[in-house]
Amino acid sequence: MSNIILEMNNITKEFPGVKALDRVNFKVEKGEIHALVGENGAGKSTLMKVLSGVHPYGTYDGDIVFEGETCRFEEINQSEAKGIVIIHQELALIPELSVAENVFLGNERAKKGIINWGETTAETEKLIKKVGMRVNSTELIQNIGVGQQQLVEIAKALSKRVKLLILDEPTAALNEAESENLLRLLLEFKKEGLTSILISHKLKEVLKVSDHVTVLRDGQTIETLVNDDTLKEDRIISSMVGRSLANLFPERHATIGDIQLEVKDWTVEHAHLPGKKIANNVNFHVKKGEVLGIAGLMGAGRTELMMSIFGQSYGKVKSGQILKNNHVIDVSTVDKAIKQGLSYVSEDRKEYGLILDDTIKKNVTLANLTTLAKGMTIDEGKEVNVVEDYRNKLKIKAPSIEQNVVNLSGGNQQKVVLGKWMFTNPDILILDEPTRGIDVGAKNEIYKIMNTLAEEGKSIIVISSELPELLGTCDRIYTLNNGHITGDFMVDEADQEKLMTYMTADGSGKK
Repeated sequence: MSNIILEMNNITKEFPGVKALDRVNFKVEKGEIHALVGENGAGKSTLMKVLSGVHPYGTYDGDIVFEGETCRFEEINQSEAKGIVIIHQELALIPELSVAENVFLGNERAKKGIINWGETTAETEKLIKKVGMRVNSTELIQNIGVGQQQLVEIAKALSKRVKLLILDEPTAALNEAESENLLRLLLEFKKEGLTSILISHKLKEVLKVSDHVTVLRDGQTIETLVNDDTLKEDRIISSMVGRSLANLFPERHATIGDIQLEVKDWTVEHAHLPGKKIANNVNFHVKKGEVLGIAGLMGAGRTELMMSIFGQSYGKVKSGQILKNNHVIDVSTVDKAIKQGLSYVSEDRKEYGLILDDTIKKNVTLANLTTLAKGMTIDEGKEVNVVEDYRNKLKIKAPSIEQNVVNLSGGNQQKVVLGKWMFTNPDILILDEPTRGIDVGAKNEIYKIMNTLAEEGKSIIVISSELPELLGTCDRIYTLNNGHITGDFMVDEADQEKLMTYMTADGSGKK
């Protein structure tokens, strides 16, 4: 009897202006963890949407064979009935409902239309214990962290008697401890005979848990690799991008000048919890041409601090000053912050960075429309020239600038956000998790853009949860914990262990 649980043969899927999948072949063995990797736009998520019925039969060419049976899923309920469950990168939970209500949403324990809450709660308690959750089944989703929410999604999948679990970038928004817990869980499921498909850009995680690695590039299957002791990240990267990325972090040639932005005695209270300080007497600076890193664990206050500086868009500022070139500046609104030469690329590009249902053209020019004004209207010719320039500069892959942003890959969406803020011609560019959820090739391109901006004398502030990224791209790194700056290091004086020590230190720099 064949050990193959899934075969996808000659899968071809087209969207207007682009062939997303071109005769893709993909096989998965029963009881394995099979990684699916590739650059943004390679077709990974599209392939899984074909498999799960999100893209229904008839909208693609090719065959899906699951457990020896040819399947023609017309909706996601049909694939779930067979035991194929997909967990998307954007979690599909309802914040106002409880854990139990979310776990059995659409799969209710009911008789004659009446939900059996006793059975629902009891089953949920078993499932959340199995996935290692630390919260009660009655807790509302909006009150728990992203890591726990990811576990709710897995519990939800298990409630459907899953045979093939598909996880699309499951650790993209998780911290290191949460990521380790999730990977441990996948290995436990493997011991129990559950088959998993893991889509991830984090190749260290791929190498840690997968049995096979299938590489997609430009909508085509490149190869399937056996994950043994000889398989290395460089080998996978070379297959993904079609070239060697021997130096993921490109060399920098910026000349660092005088202090451009200085934050003095900055204290900010939580927006909804009076008395709780998200920034406590913070002092830091960044120089012209410098790439400055902000390191901290989840909850340290990194994003909140930067949002409070950028137009006071988070929290309530209680005290402190912002100086630019030794002069106090007013950044009390986003509009004023932009006029003072600040820009902020949010960690959540889809929620705060983009209008997904609008075009590349409209998104890129959105933050600086006044420069395109022609009387009471927009000079459309000038707008097209500007956006085409950024499209070429940033290597945004799309059929045209009229393409809706929602149809772009994550890496290309991130480049559109960068283009939007670069068009404001900032002196200080704040990048919050600039490479989250994007592939190594796109990361390399964004690092090069950062270097170019620094060489132009701009100040770059980078928040990242990936310490190797900070050590590879920055000149200097501050550590932050509980709203306090706990350390300040030149990058050649720092390593991951030292940064982690200060990321867990109190305001005096002591553990």
